[in-house]
Amino acid sequence: MKFSSSLRFNAVSEWWEEYIAYDALKKYIYQLEKQQHDLGRSSHDLEANERETLIQQATRTATDSVFVPLLDRELKKIVFFYESQEKELLDAVTNLEELVKDQEEAGLAAEHQYLVEGEEDDDDDDDDDEPASPSLSREESGPPKRRRRRSSATPHYVTGNTIPEERPIRHRYSISSSDDSAADLEASVASIRQAPIIHGATLPRAGSSSKSPLGKARSIANKLNFMRDSSISQNDENIWTAKTDFAWDIRILFKRRITALYIQLTSLKSYVEINYSGFRKILKKYDKVTYSELKNHYLHEVVEDALPFRRSSKDKVNDGIQRLQTLYAKCITHEDKALARQQLKLHQREHIAWERDTVWRQMIGRERRGEGDGDIKAIGATLVTEEDGSLLHVATPVGHFNLTRKKIFLVFAIAVFVILLEMPMLDEVEANRCFAILIFSTIMWATEAIPLFVTSLLVPLLLVVLRVIRSQDGDTRLSSQDATKFIFSVMFSPTIMLLIGGFTIASALSKTNIDRVLITRVLSLAGTRPNSVLLAFMAVSCFASMWISNVAAPTLCFTLIRPILRTLPPKSSFGPALIIAIALAANIGGQSSPISSPQNLIALQAMEPPLDWGSWFAVALPVSAISIVIIWLLLLASYRPARSPDGEGDIEIKTIRPTKDPFTLKQYWVSFVCLGTIALWCVEHTIQEYVGDMGIIAIIPIIAFFSTGVLKKDDFEQFAWTIVFLAMGGIALGKGVTNSGLLETMDTVIRRLLDGFSLYTVVLILSPVVLVISTFISHTIASVLLVPIAKEVGSNLPGNHANLLIFITGLICSTGMGMPVSGFPNQTAATQEDELGQLYLSNMDFFKNGVPASIIATLVVVTVGFLLMKAIGL
Repeated sequence: MKFSSSLRFNAVSEWWEEYIAYDALKKYIYQLEKQQHDLGRSSHDLEANERETLIQQATRTATDSVFVPLLDRELKKIVFFYESQEKELLDAVTNLEELVKDQEEAGLAAEHQYLVEGEEDDDDDDDDDEPASPSLSREESGPPKRRRRRSSATPHYVTGNTIPEERPIRHRYSISSSDDSAADLEASVASIRQAPIIHGATLPRAGSSSKSPLGKARSIANKLNFMRDSSISQNDENIWTAKTDFAWDIRILFKRRITALYIQLTSLKSYVEINYSGFRKILKKYDKVTYSELKNHYLHEVVEDALPFRRSSKDKVNDGIQRLQTLYAKCITHEDKALARQQLKLHQREHIAWERDTVWRQMIGRERRGEGDGDIKAIGATLVTEEDGSLLHVATPVGHFNLTRKKIFLVFAIAVFVILLEMPMLDEVEANRCFAILIFSTIMWATEAIPLFVTSLLVPLLLVVLRVIRSQDGDTRLSSQDATKFIFSVMFSPTIMLLIGGFTIASALSKTNIDRVLITRVLSLAGTRPNSVLLAFMAVSCFASMWISNVAAPTLCFTLIRPILRTLPPKSSFGPALIIAIALAANIGGQSSPISSPQNLIALQAMEPPLDWGSWFAVALPVSAISIVIIWLLLLASYRPARSPDGEGDIEIKTIRPTKDPFTLKQYWVSFVCLGTIALWCVEHTIQEYVGDMGIIAIIPIIAFFSTGVLKKDDFEQFAWTIVFLAMGGIALGKGVTNSGLLETMDTVIRRLLDGFSLYTVVLILSPVVLVISTFISHTIASVLLVPIAKEVGSNLPGNHANLLIFITGLICSTGMGMPVSGFPNQTAATQEDELGQLYLSNMDFFKNGVPASIIATLVVVTVGFLLMKAIGL
């Protein structure tokens, strides 16, 4: 969670304006960064060392002189608020201690006097109210005064952290003249004592309602209490241990006041800690962005010397908290201080949970509603254009109905599915039903009428229910029980374990910050020339996609380029060029290693025998490198990113500064395990008799990282499980196509179409088909649909080139990047905005650059890739 979100989440809502203005300070930092970069760009005629000296001087003078007063203003605001709060709360603690002392001195004697007064005042309703107990108010510390008026006030019995309005509680304990028997009295009192205390409820006092059964029982209980208390010695009990209603009410009142004050003091302590973190974070960002060294000086010599952050101030607050714990132990827990601390902390947690569950949830709810639909007041059918894609809104007697594109596609897919099931297009029932499932799944995946992984889960359901699976010999139709065992056994395959192992490695590299450390160090060598910076980012995006997936890699790169984008001249073409370059390179990186994308794993799953990592790298790395260089040249010709917007000279790019933090022991451990696992994957064929499959090797990083605490249970839960189930559904569909006899039928048709063509001709025919399909639907889904076809075509060619065609299909699936929706990197790039909220890229950018890049990458695969595959024996 970013600190700005953490600050809002942990702040006391009533004090929000008194916290450090973190977001505003961060905006000032970015403005100073731009001014600093403009100063450096204006001095491009100077020598390099002179320019560096000038920038450093500007950092120490201009930026510091602007930013330090802003920090001073925030610090002054925090000091003033803390000073007033500290005095008010500590004075309240002292006052509460005196009230407790006065209540102890008054003791139980007040109860009997108020019982007598209550009887005398029954008929006097005209006098003013007076406090019931002198010990509850500092203004009334003398002897108890007679109450002239019967009070209707009732105490509130509460649990949790609800703090009702504090006011003196009126007590009147009347003795009824009823002739209830002793047994009736005991039963009534038992019902009162055993009744649950209801959160926020108000129990009626004696005499408050003579018609209420609970009020009558309360009156009987008061009567019994008075009879019992008259025989108890005052030396045996005090106000904090007595079991009378009067003592109970007094303890409840003090419990509320102590708890409320405890929550305020702990909130003040948290206020100091959060603001200190805010100063530390904002100074760290300032030093990083402006290359300054202000943090240590300002934090240690200015912030820590201010009143809220001194050791003496923290000791005062802690002392106040301990005094409240002592009071709570005396008044509530019978001097059990450990129990007092436990209960007060419980109240504090309940209060925090309540704050977050109301204030934070309401804030999120407002934001969500702001993004959502406007009110629709039309009657009947109205055409609307909403963000949810609604085409038609219909008001019916039973409610509103929105017709969306996804609902239309869903109905269409179901209709096609039903028609294909009933239409005997193929001779065999199993093959015909499997064909219906294949077409239905393809439509659902292509249109995303429902989430992709849900469609994947539909596949095994339909395969079993429709009894599509046949035995290995193809003669008998498997029962539902046998088909279920077979489908589930193939769904969780070694390939799935390899995918989870890849997620584990990516998560460990990201959590230990190794990816950012390595990337920033590489980018720091790129210099300030736009062309070289563009190529460096493409290489880094491609390499990162190999190991942390082409989903996370572009996101990380887009974060790293923010300082560059902020300092670019207005309307510079370098920004759009850099963003689309990262997206295209991430797509290319998706083909570079077996674990960089699910389509590669699906291709490996279909290969017989599976390709080892060394052979994959021998083909994929040269293909990826050549593709990156050619696409880079394409972008240079298309955008001319080095030219300044005014046409006068070239722009200069802000240098990425590498992190100065040294490698930790944890980072060395993660690097060792990752490199060792990759090495074992590369030589898996030579150690196959020991490990069996690459999926077993994938267990090594899972055990190594989760057992040593590098990754936690939450990290495991955040894995991209939707992708796992998507791949599992694809594997199940592939097995269904094979075992239903559908693949044999397709093989006959395909063999007839490709009869007489050479291997390379088949490659040239298959490649554009794969490219078009992967451009318009998910790369993973394209591999699910096309890998089985490539396998069948290749197995029927002379020499059995199934693995070669599968390999080419898997690589080309990653090159479909001609549209904004073609793969996650393109989708992420299409949403990047500048400081004014304008998108960097348009659909025309993808059409002019993404489509040629896709064609270039495909041609590299079918030329260089094909030759390399033949060289390794495919």
